[in-house]
Amino acid sequence: MSARLAGRYALLRPLGSGGMGKVWLARDEMLQREVAVKELTLPDGLPSREREELVTRAVREAQATARLRHPGIVALHDVIVEQDRPWLVMELLRGGTLGDTVRDFGPMPHPYAARVGADVLEALSAAHAQGLQHRDVKPGNVFLTEAGRVVLTDFGIARQEGQATLTEQGLMIGSPGFIAPERLDGEPGGPASDLWSLGATLYVAVTGGPPYPGTAAERIKATLTAPVPTASGPLGPLIAAMMARHPAARPDPRSMVEALRQVAAGQDPRLPLAADATAPRRVRRRGRTLLWTGVAVVAAAAVAAAGLIVYRVREQAVPEAFTVPMDVCTLLPAEEVSAILRTASPPKADPSSDEVGPKCGWAVPQTGVELQVQKDSDTVDPWSMTPESAHTLLANQQRRWGRYDDIDWTWPEIGVKDSRKAKRTPVRPVSGLGEEGFAFELTGSTKRVHSAVVYYRLANLVVSVEYTTLMNRPTDEEVKQTALRAARAIEQALRSAG
Repeated sequence: MSARLAGRYALLRPLGSGGMGKVWLARDEMLQREVAVKELTLPDGLPSREREELVTRAVREAQATARLRHPGIVALHDVIVEQDRPWLVMELLRGGTLGDTVRDFGPMPHPYAARVGADVLEALSAAHAQGLQHRDVKPGNVFLTEAGRVVLTDFGIARQEGQATLTEQGLMIGSPGFIAPERLDGEPGGPASDLWSLGATLYVAVTGGPPYPGTAAERIKATLTAPVPTASGPLGPLIAAMMARHPAARPDPRSMVEALRQVAAGQDPRLPLAADATAPRRVRRRGRTLLWTGVAVVAAAAVAAAGLIVYRVREQAVPEAFTVPMDVCTLLPAEEVSAILRTASPPKADPSSDEVGPKCGWAVPQTGVELQVQKDSDTVDPWSMTPESAHTLLANQQRRWGRYDDIDWTWPEIGVKDSRKAKRTPVRPVSGLGEEGFAFELTGSTKRVHSAVVYYRLANLVVSVEYTTLMNRPTDEEVKQTALRAARAIEQALRSAG
């Protein structure tokens, strides 16, 4: 192995093994500073094409992580591809992990643990606002620096909305006992899944032990079947709320940060309300086999040594039919609306309906997001659709949009009161969203994307999502990813209902 990367990073000595690789102490000889370099190890024996694809994905995920600028997130300085593998150059942190601290000194005082939790949750919220899920929040990935800074590390398996991840499709990644139950059920998860993992991490902080002990399989089984664990003291109720079985029952992150800050200040916390107290009901779920009945560990040796386990996901739970009418404005949680529109608090939902079906929109000046649950002309409402008729409706919508290259559009609520001309990008299929779907974008006179439209089918429902921004800052790709983020949040709300 070369002792120098990219002609400037001199590898000095290993610091240890982490998720999916080895961490080195290195020196940046150009800037004359010490850095940490993470070597991402890939499974041996991969064909060259698959190896190239994994390297490309890893670099893409690192690029998404590099956009995060927050004091509670470890800074990524550089990404290098050498020796057929990616190397991540990061800031060097001095101190120890939360896990090491608890192991060496025992459970933390509740006020200190609450401060740590609030700092981590603010860092997670910054990542979620960029459409990035961490997916491996655990005591070993919360770093406590000698200067008192709390830093969330190891975004190596983070997931960018709408993109494939470093792992192949159909694999579940995470650490047993810290993976949210909905992800073990085969669902993609979201910000609420990271919140659950943070709750499990804080349980370790204040009790000194994991919320679900035992082997990896026993922890997975308990996560899916056992009651939410309870901890005594002022953090106990907050941890239980964060680890609620259903994502919609977990608190809004902003209110949870406030509650944690109250405990950190020695005050009695005000228990936050669930982020979505009026989640729609789901009926008639298809049968499935619980993941824990047949866990298949397929992680590479370096991954397993770091405590990161990869599981083969079994059949994902999909509702057979939605037959109970629901308020579509409840399908996009308030925190998602705020993140999508980049506002401190979400604007008021604007419900409406037309011959296609009920819809709901949220708008601020120059930016808006809208969803609609659709029906065909022969059906009284979307809840009376069948999976077969919904499939036909989606196919017809895809053909209809494919016929029009020039689109007239308006959106008075965001400031577009007069009709504007737009060009449609090619209609393309979207995978990993519902059971089938497609997407396209609209470009204006500047040739930049200002609107992204996503259609997908879940069981007997056809959902359309449109995100539009007239702001100059977002890139074309960011507009696309924001629409996909909204679509996935709506899908998660549907899957989590009932």
